[in-house]
Amino acid sequence: MPQDTRTLTLLLERAQTERDAATASCQRADQAAARQQAQAAQLQAYRVEYQQRWSLQFGREGRPEIVQCYRSFMERLDEAVLQQSQLVANADLLAARAREALLALERRVAGVRKLIERRLAEQQTAMSRREQRETDESAQRAAHHAHHAHARTALH
Repeated sequence: MPQDTRTLTLLLERAQTERDAATASCQRADQAAARQQAQAAQLQAYRVEYQQRWSLQFGREGRPEIVQCYRSFMERLDEAVLQQSQLVANADLLAARAREALLALERRVAGVRKLIERRLAEQQTAMSRREQRETDESAQRAAHHAHHAHARTALH
């Protein structure tokens, strides 16, 4: 294998290693985003459930201190929901960036593979031409020798 092809093969191996690491990173980022989304959904469901329970239990007649406690807790719950939605957005962004990086590395691997294929095809073509040239030269020499041998026998 020529040096050029060996170098490209090493480059391909490195690109594949980087791509494999990016694949694992992308999977981790997707899993983290899914966990954040699940947690946000749970938090939102809890908020809705709490609000419904409040409405059923204290909605019509609630003492002011209980109403104040409810409002205070709902404000904290709303803050938690908002904070969790920001965490979801951040996790989604990180997952999107990980996918972009993975796609770039997959394109790089494909490009190096294509370059190796092209170089191997060029080498095969050059070797075929060389073999054809050698065959032609050999046939030419044989014809030349046959012509001279025939000419010598005609003279004798």
